[in-house]
Amino acid sequence: MKRKEVEQRVESLVLSAVDEVFELVDVEYVKEGPHRYLRIYMDKEGGITLEDCQTISESVSEPLDKENFIDEAYFLEISSPGLDRPLKKDEDYHRFTGENIEVKLYESINGEKVYEGELLGLNHNTVEISLDKGDIVKIPKEKIAGAKLAVKL
Repeated sequence: MKRKEVEQRVESLVLSAVDEVFELVDVEYVKEGPHRYLRIYMDKEGGITLEDCQTISESVSEPLDKENFIDEAYFLEISSPGLDRPLKKDEDYHRFTGENIEVKLYESINGEKVYEGELLGLNHNTVEISLDKGDIVKIPKEKIAGAKLAVKL
């Protein structure tokens, strides 16, 4: 089974197995060295705790074992999305309007493949970002390879 297929099936399973107080942020099925990892990133209002991760792990382990659609051995990790939380869904772009984000593109726009600035919003499938120098860049969502909250230290 391909990586994307595994991630989609796990996403569906998590959504049905976990209490709706939790928000599914992302699912990754990756190979690192000789091992495979199934990482499920969850969040909730006020942040996720270690106990929450344990509860979620227990909630998804049984259905994962029962459905048994992942052929290889893997390590299951439940985690918070972190300070540099990825923006995946349209609602993420609406929720984090006004925050600083970093966007990486598949192909350059105006000679750049990475933009960082204040998220102005998502309008008609176009992400609008205000850059530090005051310019506004409009990026079609399909050109975005990855977007995340930008951590300013």
